[in-house]
Amino acid sequence: MKPVILAGGSGSRLWPKSRAALPKQFLSLTSKNTMLQDTVSRLNGIKTESPIFICNDAHRFLVAEQLRQKNVAHGGILLEPVGRNTAPAIALAALHATLKGEDPTLLVLAADHLISDVPAFHAAIEKASVLAEQGKLVTFGIVPTEPHTGYGYIKAGEKLTEGFGVEKFVEKPDLETAQGYVSSGKYLWNSGMFMFKASRYLEELEKYSPEILSVCKEAIETESPDLDFIRVDADVFSKCKDDSIDYAVMESTDSAAMVSLDAGWSDVGSWSSLWEASAKDDNGNVTIGDTILENTNNSYVNAEERLVSVIGLDDVIVVETKDAVMVAHKNDSQSIKDVVNKLKAEKRPEFEFHREVFRPWGSYDSIDNGGRFQVKRISVKPGEKLSVQMHHHRAEHWIVVSGTANVTIDDKTQLVSENQSVYIPIGSVHALENPGKIPLELIEVQSGAYLGEDDIVRFSDRYGRAPN
Repeated sequence: MKPVILAGGSGSRLWPKSRAALPKQFLSLTSKNTMLQDTVSRLNGIKTESPIFICNDAHRFLVAEQLRQKNVAHGGILLEPVGRNTAPAIALAALHATLKGEDPTLLVLAADHLISDVPAFHAAIEKASVLAEQGKLVTFGIVPTEPHTGYGYIKAGEKLTEGFGVEKFVEKPDLETAQGYVSSGKYLWNSGMFMFKASRYLEELEKYSPEILSVCKEAIETESPDLDFIRVDADVFSKCKDDSIDYAVMESTDSAAMVSLDAGWSDVGSWSSLWEASAKDDNGNVTIGDTILENTNNSYVNAEERLVSVIGLDDVIVVETKDAVMVAHKNDSQSIKDVVNKLKAEKRPEFEFHREVFRPWGSYDSIDNGGRFQVKRISVKPGEKLSVQMHHHRAEHWIVVSGTANVTIDDKTQLVSENQSVYIPIGSVHALENPGKIPLELIEVQSGAYLGEDDIVRFSDRYGRAPN
């Protein structure tokens, strides 16, 4: 069995914690681990091969670093040049897994789900594996706990040796319809998790969505290694149709089967669902961070940077980060996506980035800015190096707070240690490296007419980011 973990979602309904550059699968929302790390650790106790991970190109270093932190060996990190939904992503994984003539059973999981009862999850996997060996395309149906209108449903068909056939898939219903589904006992939530032989998925994809398979075959022929990653040609893959596995295959195939799963599952698709899945106090509140609540009930309050107090409110979501505060009624948390769309349309940085931005070499935190200046706190991991670069519009002043920096400016290289500083004029080619054994912390003061992140001319980079 080879797990395929889909880590390409945007998680926009969990803004301001989840953002385009750091979506929810890479955050610690339900435990001390990130959701991606929990997805991998949930497989402990099952005999599997090293998982294949599929993610956006922009998130590749997040995936690699979070796997490194947990000493997880992977079977490849496939990079999607552009998002094309689950059917093409799984096709790339299946084609990659069969390149050497093997035909593994693929366990397809989302990187951002919560499952609290791991033994029940393992038992469902065992049942699904029996059906997958029989050539079935198996989906996991979640035993519903309420008439939820935010999930699609699957109607169980005939009884099989393990699980059921699938009579039909249905879209997200209105409340009355959902109540009917749940009371009938024949409908389960559609989890978006699957199991099948790689060859069977490709056979059914060729039957029902041959254009997707054709493009994915052409793309996988271009695959090439890049550090920990596997790239495919962007021009080829961008021609692929955008479609989910449900529409492309599962709703059409006569080989669909379903195994029921009652394991405390949630897709954590909104702040209200995260509230539902979290442990609550006697007043029904979920609190994280430095919070004080008075006369407040059934609410979720998450404080990241400072004290947050909520008084006299019920059924609210309050989330505070370094650069944004979001307050919503719990029953309207789905509308957060509308706010995110406005941020994107207005090209606000809060759409894509947190104030602290992670890079393969470390991170930077934009702690202050004005009309012609910006101040960042930069942390460089031991042994790591920023790209060799130049700026057209800004000069930089670096002050080392702790550790030692190896700084190159044009043709001069020098060591800069704690309480020392160095100046980089506009137009100078420069690089920063941490040659030591401890993190390098420094303050960077930028000054100039334009301070955007796109004012970087890269000449070389050890992380494969293209020179420009």
